[in-house]
Amino acid sequence: MKDKVVIITGASKGIGAELARQLAAKGARLALAARSEKELEGVAAECRKVGAQVVAVRADVASERDCQAVVAGAIAAFGRLDALVNNAGATMWARFEDVQDMSILERIMQVNYMGAVYCTHHALPFLRESRGLIVGISSLAGRTGVPTRTGYAASKHAMTGFFDSLRIELEGSGVDVTMIYPGFVATGIRENATGPDGKPILVSPVKEGEVMSVEDCCRRIVAAMERREREVIMTARGKIGLFLKLVAPALIDRMAKKAIETGR
Repeated sequence: MKDKVVIITGASKGIGAELARQLAAKGARLALAARSEKELEGVAAECRKVGAQVVAVRADVASERDCQAVVAGAIAAFGRLDALVNNAGATMWARFEDVQDMSILERIMQVNYMGAVYCTHHALPFLRESRGLIVGISSLAGRTGVPTRTGYAASKHAMTGFFDSLRIELEGSGVDVTMIYPGFVATGIRENATGPDGKPILVSPVKEGEVMSVEDCCRRIVAAMERREREVIMTARGKIGLFLKLVAPALIDRMAKKAIETGR
């Protein structure tokens, strides 16, 4: 990844921030985007300390204009683009029948799905020039249903359909698409998940100490980017689950329910 120009959305915290730090250590040039300017600048400063060239762009990926500005900022700073990491996301933690405001689901779809679509649309001409890489940070919820995450799972399923279709369209162009499917990752930001009343739940429902660390998750993402892998299912349970879904779908429903109930 040395000297590669990489855009990372949702780079102010969690997977996006750690991915920025790891790519910076490998000598990548970074264009970082997020809504929180203060947190984003903090991550950018960390990356610059290890010698990385970084441009930070405050952006809400739910806005196409902001997505266009992120790509324009990367091109203005570095003159090229080698990889786009669609990481920005919003989540929820509520049973559908308890959701009081349907705009919660609209916002999740706009951020997780349309944000990735907007960024990819504006980045694609430059990625064609560099024969670059598109990365979608999805979730195992993008491959199977998960209780309390209806809107989130729907948005991640949409991402999967979009990027799998785009991969076929781009065959022979030199542009590759890598999809990442983590399970629970200890990002420490689930307290920002939207509850049924539309407000952050404030307390993480996941046992952060018993799930994959964000450092390990990002090491696997970086390795997948370097190898330009088609997709990465991050956990053994996820791999087994996707196989079992073909032959015993009801069992997978029960496994998903238990994972949510136990928080790991």
